[in-house]
Amino acid sequence: MRVLIKQDENKIAQWTANYLIKKINDFNPTIKKPFVLGLPTGSSPIATYKELIRRNKIGDISFKHIITFNMDEYIGIPENHPQSYHSFMYEKLFNHIDIPSENINILKGNASNLEKECIEYEKKILKYGGIDIFLGGIGMDGHIAFNEPGSSLTSRTSIKILCYDTIQANSRFFENDAHQVPSAALTVGVGTIMDAREVLVIVSGYKKARALKEVVEGAVNHMWPASMLQMHPKCILVCDEPSTLEFQVKTVKYFKDIERISTDGSPQ
Repeated sequence: MRVLIKQDENKIAQWTANYLIKKINDFNPTIKKPFVLGLPTGSSPIATYKELIRRNKIGDISFKHIITFNMDEYIGIPENHPQSYHSFMYEKLFNHIDIPSENINILKGNASNLEKECIEYEKKILKYGGIDIFLGGIGMDGHIAFNEPGSSLTSRTSIKILCYDTIQANSRFFENDAHQVPSAALTVGVGTIMDAREVLVIVSGYKKARALKEVVEGAVNHMWPASMLQMHPKCILVCDEPSTLEFQVKTVKYFKDIERISTDGSPQ
């Protein structure tokens, strides 16, 4: 696991966008050989999406040969609902870049057969050869996608009942009314994420500090599902200073020293 500590959210966005753009351009995707990108929703990736949009408009990156798979979607609200993850992704990213609509994959929370929807989603990922990079974030309780505390660390795409803390946290998007927040969602599993060739996770804000501490310094534990990322062969956590406030001092020093002497050629 590689942990990068940046000054703030804007620095995270710049580094993350640079990293993705370099990886995609080096891959040189084509119609027959597309780059497969996993994407999250929520507040964590918004600044990165803005930077990707800007870089797309100036010609640094094209999304014409990129296939995307989103992490999750609420069950029981229309796709055109302002708080659906379909709406979020089109508003925050897809409407502003040159990605063909047929390349976009988001779970259907109103499918007639939800279990079949989950199975077919996994099959479609495999059809494209797996996910090259899964971009993600973590929740204050250590969840990743909608894999709540207690989730299986080998889970696949499935139906999940949302816990109280997640519903309360997401109520800010529903007029601060927790009763409007759907109580269930479709989500890729921890195992689905772990299958990606790379995982790149954005963590910002002091409210994520306890979760980040558990994910990096704690043991792999299903009560902190994102801790499973410790077992991934190529995982990068890009964090801001406030999110590292609960780290041990030696942990911060270690990862900052590693970056200072890094010679792997990744953008700094």
